[in-house]
Amino acid sequence: MNTETASAAPAGARVSKLLAERGYCSRREADRYIERGWVFVDGVKVSELGARAHPDAQITLAPEARRAQAAQVTLLLNKPVGFVSGQPEPGYEPAVTLIRRENQWRDPDHPDAPAFDPRYLKGLAPAGRLDIDSTGLLVLTQDGRVARQLIGEDSGVEKEYLVRVDGELDADGLKRLRHGLELDGKALKPARVEWQNHDQLRFILKEGKKRQIRRMCEQVGLKVTGLKRVRMGKVRLGDLPTGRWRFLREDERF
Repeated sequence: MNTETASAAPAGARVSKLLAERGYCSRREADRYIERGWVFVDGVKVSELGARAHPDAQITLAPEARRAQAAQVTLLLNKPVGFVSGQPEPGYEPAVTLIRRENQWRDPDHPDAPAFDPRYLKGLAPAGRLDIDSTGLLVLTQDGRVARQLIGEDSGVEKEYLVRVDGELDADGLKRLRHGLELDGKALKPARVEWQNHDQLRFILKEGKKRQIRRMCEQVGLKVTGLKRVRMGKVRLGDLPTGRWRFLREDERF
């Protein structure tokens, strides 16, 4: 009989995980900060990736990390049809290619926005998907905190869509759209759905499964002919023209 005992599992949780859970940064950013010696646990510098700490430990970031976060940008794009929000697909370009100097939109009510700089493209990624045949508000950010707020597992941020449809909605179709449908074998969270006019619905969701609204509509006998996202949290698309982008303003919060 083998008398050797298994070694005990490392105590505590990964520091990078704790930082992300507390909203300081993303786990990827946390690893970068740890490598640079910008993370302190109970006042002691942590510089080893995979380091662990007690879940109740005091974790702080060095001023250098705070300055790096302050320099990160978040952009709002009115995505046109034909651009993919994330990874490029054959024959189609990713929406990030629209983030160019000539496409920046100057909000007349906020003329002091910074100008485009190529450094803003480094690490810029979409916070959430928007289908290739959908339009509207797409958030692109360098800031892991923003991404986690919008698409993290525990995100409760509302996303609002205007959806043009063809077909007839059966007697309980609207009720089922609001609550009672499943996708991929899992029940969907309750949604707010109402008619805007005879062929357009307004959806407000707190989740974002792949092609969710189109698949929901198919289940109740409707075909989506147009879909536009007009709001994420408290941030609205507003007057931003199609194919143009702007910076998230300091007074805007999701």
